[in-house]
Amino acid sequence: MEFMLGVIDPIAFSIGPFPVRWYGILIVSGIILGFFVAQREMVKRGFNEDFLTDMLIWAVPLSIVGARVYYVIFEWDYYKNNPERIIRIDEGGLAIHGALIMAVLVAYIFTRKRGVSFWKVADIVAPSILIGQIVGRWGNFMNQEAHGGPVSREFLEGLMLPDWIIEQMNIQGTYYHPTFLYESLWNVVGLILLLLLRKVNLRRGEIFLSYLIWYSIGRFYIEGLRTDSLINELFGGLRQAQVISLVLIVVAVALIIYRRVKVNPPRYLDS
Repeated sequence: MEFMLGVIDPIAFSIGPFPVRWYGILIVSGIILGFFVAQREMVKRGFNEDFLTDMLIWAVPLSIVGARVYYVIFEWDYYKNNPERIIRIDEGGLAIHGALIMAVLVAYIFTRKRGVSFWKVADIVAPSILIGQIVGRWGNFMNQEAHGGPVSREFLEGLMLPDWIIEQMNIQGTYYHPTFLYESLWNVVGLILLLLLRKVNLRRGEIFLSYLIWYSIGRFYIEGLRTDSLINELFGGLRQAQVISLVLIVVAVALIIYRRVKVNPPRYLDS
């Protein structure tokens, strides 16, 4: 790791002429860590050891594509004039909502073909999705992106942050809200909550739906602090990520109520 004027070099190392960025390392690390956590629970819940691997072979690359396509769509004014940069995901620009939409679609199709419950699989992998998001947000930190508005150094010191975080939030002489950190910490609390909900033995599907609710609440408020990345405003001045977060909250709550009243699904530990 190279430090220059207190700023972390986004390139971890190079293999010949090819730079390897912290952004990519952290995303891959989050996926691997999430895999091992989900795999352990998969086996406990009676799945074949190869099931998750087989699903992720499709889900991971397609989710990255979905995350990039989503980002490019909402930043089309830039990319239509710079089409050669559309594939440069090493520079950042992966939208979590795009990845989530694609991952859910792939998982739904895959589970249907394997003849297993989508909701059962979604409950198992929900904590791992948060793990990937917790680690992945630090990739934004390394790239000095997805930050909030300007703040003083004194404000950051008041949060009792170490100097290496404070200085990384110093971008061209201005300090910014470390919104990556806010979201990462919010997701850590969410991860603990989801693991506790396993013991509560909720109805099938409700752990995943609780993930959607928890993440979306945090994203709604944190997105309001951000000044870069996807800040396209839609209804009532809300940003697109805020609108999608509200939609996810409403849909998730509605599904919990509907499935309890109409479906009466089995419980997590009983399935």
